[in-house]
Amino acid sequence: MKLLLIQGANMEYLGRRQPELYGTTTAAELDTMLQRHAGTLGVDLEIVYTNIEGEAVSAIYRADRAKVDGVLFNPAGFLHAGYALRDCLRAISAPAIEIHMTNIEKRGYGSVTAEASVGVIAGFGTNSYILALEAMVARLTPRSQ
Repeated sequence: MKLLLIQGANMEYLGRRQPELYGTTTAAELDTMLQRHAGTLGVDLEIVYTNIEGEAVSAIYRADRAKVDGVLFNPAGFLHAGYALRDCLRAISAPAIEIHMTNIEKRGYGSVTAEASVGVIAGFGTNSYILALEAMVARLTPRSQ
């Protein structure tokens, strides 16, 4: 199973940017944790960080053409006005799960990309990523009847 994780605007500064909200786990530490967990699930996980919405869109389209099984994404700063990202997610064949470390609803933020996702996982810190990874694997794994 092949999955793509898109980390949106400002996520590269994880661990340094607003640790009172996002904790002190760095982007590199999160990547290591996710790659390790993906390995235990038998998943090939590609992680892309970008501060440019168009780069996120291009990465998703490249992955779709390469027949990626699923897309995980934290729109981060794109959640407010990421209409191009939303439209991209609507266009691909793979399911997408939106991830947020904080509870964006509690913080008063709405996501323009959420409606193009099969689900949203928010409010569990770095565990939001683990939960999203497991949810995507469960969604893509055929169940015996």
